[in-house]
Amino acid sequence: MSRAVVLRGGTWPGQPAVAWLAWLAPSILVLSIVLVYPLTLMGAQAFHDPSGAPGLGRFVTVLRSTVFRHALQHTLEIALTSTLLCLVLGFALALLLSFVPFRGSRAVGRLIDAYLAYPSFLIALSLIFLYGNAGVFSVFGRALFGAGPNATSFLYGFWGVVLAEVTFYTPFVMRPLLAAFDAIEPAQLDMASSLGEKPLGVIRRIILPAAVPSLLAGGSLCLLLTLNEFGIILVMGAKDVITLPMLIYGKAIQQFDYPGASVVALCNIALSLTLYTLYRHLLTRVPS
Repeated sequence: MSRAVVLRGGTWPGQPAVAWLAWLAPSILVLSIVLVYPLTLMGAQAFHDPSGAPGLGRFVTVLRSTVFRHALQHTLEIALTSTLLCLVLGFALALLLSFVPFRGSRAVGRLIDAYLAYPSFLIALSLIFLYGNAGVFSVFGRALFGAGPNATSFLYGFWGVVLAEVTFYTPFVMRPLLAAFDAIEPAQLDMASSLGEKPLGVIRRIILPAAVPSLLAGGSLCLLLTLNEFGIILVMGAKDVITLPMLIYGKAIQQFDYPGASVVALCNIALSLTLYTLYRHLLTRVPS
């Protein structure tokens, strides 16, 4: 069967060049407005010296600064830690929902689908309202056990941000895993059990190989999203945790340093594209 896309009046390869342009022009126009034009403006500001002459002086100055190095380090540490925990927790919860039957498992699966539509900053607000220094559990803890006013101060640092991101992004790993587990033939599991294979052996030999593409897909999505997470860190108020998105916000909104913000933004984009390219390369090497 031909892979040509059937369009009105014929197939795509048979269309003249004018028809091709007519189909592509709206897409090119939209991409130019929302993507190419902003990137061009950022590049024009980032690759010009303060004097206005083209050069790499501003780029080098920002990249050599201690603030940028710390922001890059925090960004990678938070993204990698959150992604790893999301993979472990998401795999365990997906196993539980798929292979340990209990009443209400379908309702939990539907709840996960709805959970994906929530904005991330609501998770940060919920954690602050519940476990913050003035949260519900903190107030009860002080009343019942005499806990100090800063008993949950970890919430406003590195691990608080990681906790919020893991809470929010774990379903992004669970959803593709649940689909992959549904595709596993029950006869395979029954045959392995009848041959004396223990549960851990079944997971290692049958379930885990089938889950690798989904783990890569969910993990790469989590990595890209946590790498560019802004709302959670802003709402948590983690002053000592400055990431690249927070640095862009600080330079552009608080310091009015738009050229410096453009340099950091271009670095953030390059980092995201590099990780995405690596993910696509790894995915092509994994058998489906």
